[in-house]
Amino acid sequence: MIKNIALVAHDSRKKDMVEWVEHNREKLDGHKIFATGTTGKLISQVLDNVTALKSGPLGGDQQMGALIAEEKIDFMIFFWDPMTSQPHDVDVKALLRMTVLYNVPTACNRSTADFLITSNLFSDMEYKPEKRDYSAYLAREVKKNIAETNFD
Repeated sequence: MIKNIALVAHDSRKKDMVEWVEHNREKLDGHKIFATGTTGKLISQVLDNVTALKSGPLGGDQQMGALIAEEKIDFMIFFWDPMTSQPHDVDVKALLRMTVLYNVPTACNRSTADFLITSNLFSDMEYKPEKRDYSAYLAREVKKNIAETNFD
C-alpha cells in the first residue's frame, strides 16, 4: 500500500534527515514523499517521487498543514530542533497541532521515526487512524454579534 509521507527538518537537523532517508531508502521507495523546501531538495537526491513544497518560513509548513487537513498525509517525520528558536515557530506549532487534530502518526526524532517505519502498520497493512467527531463544533451556534460568541 502506497503511503503519503511528510518529511520536514529544521536546518540543524537536515543532515540527520538525509541520513535517515538513506538508511531507510528501500522502505521509502515507491511511496509518495512530501517535504518542505530545502529538505525536499536534499532528499530528492536520495529518493524519487519527492514533492518539494515551499520552505517552511515561506509557507511550506502551512502547505503541509493543508495537506494534512485534506487528509492527504498518512504520517509525518519532523526532525525539529528544540534548542534553536525558529523565525516561524508559530507555523511549526500550527503544523504539529494539525497532526494531533487529524490523528496523523508523527515522529519528532529519529528513534520514533524508526519505530514508525518498522511497524507492521507501515509495511503490511492499510491503517486508517481513528477520526475525532467534530460535528458538535461545526454545528455550534454562531451569534451575529461576534463579541457574544463563545468559541470554546
